[in-house]
Amino acid sequence: MEADLLAHLSDPARGLRGKLTPNADLAKVTWFRTGGPADLLFQPADEEDLARFLALLPEEVPLTVVGIGSNLLVRDGGVEGVVVRLATKGFGEVAAFGGERIQAGAAASDKRLAAVALEAGLGGFHFLHGIPGSVGGAIRMNGGANGVETADRLVEARALDRSGAVHTLSRAEMGFTYRHAEAPEELIFVSALFEGPQTDPAAIRQAMAEVEHHRETTQPVREKTGGSTFKNPPGTSAWREVDRAGCRGFAVGDAEMSAMHCNFMINRGTATGHDLEALGEEVRRRVFQSSGILLEWEIRRIGRFVPGREVEGFRP
Repeated sequence: MEADLLAHLSDPARGLRGKLTPNADLAKVTWFRTGGPADLLFQPADEEDLARFLALLPEEVPLTVVGIGSNLLVRDGGVEGVVVRLATKGFGEVAAFGGERIQAGAAASDKRLAAVALEAGLGGFHFLHGIPGSVGGAIRMNGGANGVETADRLVEARALDRSGAVHTLSRAEMGFTYRHAEAPEELIFVSALFEGPQTDPAAIRQAMAEVEHHRETTQPVREKTGGSTFKNPPGTSAWREVDRAGCRGFAVGDAEMSAMHCNFMINRGTATGHDLEALGEEVRRRVFQSSGILLEWEIRRIGRFVPGREVEGFRP
C-alpha cells in the first residue's frame, strides 16, 4: 500500500510542492532521539500545499501530525500511514500587529513567539520562553508554565481538517483545560492569533530572565529529554510524587528519571522507545503504590510496538 500511495501522491499532476519521504527516520526529529520510522513523511511547503495533500490522501490512510519533537515519544515499530511535519519555512512566521496582537505559524517555536512579544512590548508571553516546543503543540496541549497557559493568550486558532477545509476556532471553542484542548483530534493547526497587554519591556525581560534561570538551574536541558513526563496531579506536583516513590534517578536500560528533575525522562545514550515507555509505566506503578495517585502522561506517545516488545500501560 505504501508504494502505491507514494506513487499516487508523487505524481506531478497532483501538484504537491512539499517533500515526501518513505520510511522516514523519526528518531532524527524527536528530542529523545529514539523511535522507528514513519511509513511516509510529508513536509508541506505551505498551508495551500497541506490542504491539497489532505484532499488527496485516502480516508483510510492513518494520519499523524508531529511538531518539533520535544514532547514526543515514538515507539520502536514506527508510525503507520502518513506523518505530517510542518516546517518553519512555510509555517514559522511570527508578526505583531494592531497594538496588542501577534499572528504566529504553528511551526514557530514558543521561544520565538515570546521574543516577538518582547519586541512589541506585549506582556504575558514570558512563560513561552522556557517551553521547548512549537506554537502548534502549545495550542494542542494548552502548554503552560509559571502559572500562565496558552489559553490565557490565545484569541483564535486556524486549522485544516482531514479533507483540507479551513476552520477557525475561538478560545472558547478550543475547550481548554489543564494541559489539554477539546478541539477535534483530526484538526491540524496551522496558525494562531494571540493577544497581550502593553507592558514595560524591562519588566518582560526580567520575567523572561527568571524563566531562563529557573530552567537552566532545575531542568536537564542539555540532555536528550522530552520535558515534563507527567501532568501535575491536583494539589501536588508530579516531580514531588515521583521523588516520594523513590524514583529519582531510577532507570530502565539507558532511560532514566533525571536526578536533577525527576519528572524529566532522559536518554542517557542508547535508550529505545521501549525503555522510555517501560520506565514511565513503572514509575506510574510505583507512585500509585506510594501515594494512591495515578499519574497521567504529558509526553505524547505514538506508533507501533515491535512485536514481543509491547509495554502494558499501568492500571490499578
